[in-house]
Amino acid sequence: MTNLLIIEDEKEVGNFLSHLFSSKGYHIKVVNSGKEFFSIDFTKQIFQAAMIDLKLPDAEGLSLLQVLKKQQPGCKAVIMTGYSTISTAVEAMKLGAIDYIEKPFDDIDLLEKQIDNLLITTANSAQQHIHELANETGLIIGQNEDMDLLIQTAYKVARKNVNVLIEGETGTGKEVLARFIHEASQRSNESFIGVNCGAISESLLESELFGHEKGAFTGATQMRKGLFEIASKGTLFLDEIAEASSSIQVKLLRVLETREFMRVGSESIFHTNTRLVAASNENLFEAVQNKKFREDLFYRLNVVHLKIPSLRERKGDLPLLIHHLLNRHTTTTIKFSDDVIRALQNYNWPGNIRELSNFVTRVVTLSDSVDGIITTADLPLLNIGSLANSVVKSPKQITTIKMQERDFEGYLQHWVDHTLSAFEEKKEINLDEVLLQIKELELQVGKAFIQKTLKETFGNRKEAAKRLQITMRKLRYLLNEKKECSF
Repeated sequence: MTNLLIIEDEKEVGNFLSHLFSSKGYHIKVVNSGKEFFSIDFTKQIFQAAMIDLKLPDAEGLSLLQVLKKQQPGCKAVIMTGYSTISTAVEAMKLGAIDYIEKPFDDIDLLEKQIDNLLITTANSAQQHIHELANETGLIIGQNEDMDLLIQTAYKVARKNVNVLIEGETGTGKEVLARFIHEASQRSNESFIGVNCGAISESLLESELFGHEKGAFTGATQMRKGLFEIASKGTLFLDEIAEASSSIQVKLLRVLETREFMRVGSESIFHTNTRLVAASNENLFEAVQNKKFREDLFYRLNVVHLKIPSLRERKGDLPLLIHHLLNRHTTTTIKFSDDVIRALQNYNWPGNIRELSNFVTRVVTLSDSVDGIITTADLPLLNIGSLANSVVKSPKQITTIKMQERDFEGYLQHWVDHTLSAFEEKKEINLDEVLLQIKELELQVGKAFIQKTLKETFGNRKEAAKRLQITMRKLRYLLNEKKECSF
């Protein structure tokens, strides 16, 4: 017989739950206080599941959870909580709780289903499902304890209709984790839509999120639905939320509080049921303290907080990550020598998994053979910054590394010599051709500076734009529209 422990200080609620689950054939034990809980002899009574109220008059639910899991690790615990303590319930899940249930119990059928599913779901089946979803979304769990705990928590909260805030350095895989949450949720058959708040101007972002009516502004030739409307039953991922303007933050707060919004240029109110997942590579709490981000919006977004560890914090996973990234290139069987793996583990990877992915792509692209072993002698040729600098280089390798710089210097010197020579000649000069050459010089100089800065920032465009003292918009224009360089 299934033994269910109910820890609830309100006797009426405890009696109701006892009657509900007794009628389903469960054997119920109800305690109304911490004192009664500690009187249980756990060596004689084995519980398959427990429902624990977070707030008791003489004890904290989290403390009782920890004692229970220590006494009976196989017991599946569910936390009962009010909406205002959901963040505490998430902490309980990190301590071993399987799920949480919001009080009051508005849907008794859902409550029964949650407990039934809890008891029939084995730990192995849950783990198998997690790994299946991780493979589908490209999420690599690895052996790092912090990463494993993060995924376990993300999987548990995915089924809840609460907002999630993901924080982590650039390149750690925040959007991949958001996709994992979507696929693990009950919205997996609906749309997952992502937008980068820092890549779009304020006016365009407002239209992108909320839509606009025909004629709302210049260029609005027809009505357009916004992402809150398109993803109404699915998941909307707002990346780099810290980059959203104050005006956009106010509008986001209203949507989160009321589930209502208006299209640009419209007076009609629309409703949305979108599940919001936001992400930032900045510490939003610090941004709130520095008055750069609205405090009320922060707490609305931060119902569940997930922080992805950086790659330097999970270097033990590097061999697994490299193997996964190499497998993306089905035409190669390239491998890394043990010395290379050790060198890679000594590198700090400021660009995280994105930088590692770009490095592996360079390996596959620049390797002379699709079959072979990469050694430390190859690293300088693969242009990996300080890692390459930590390896002893031959004169030939140094020549190769400096080739791009010398090519640019040679081009610049040739241009100067050619232009001065033309200026000193007394014959007729084609001025249009000279001016055209100046434009070409401008392109080449821009290309050289962009390449150099992106190399120094390991492909971090935001940091590159800051160093070049240009806007992200101009950098994107130079990279994408003028096609000045390719990375």
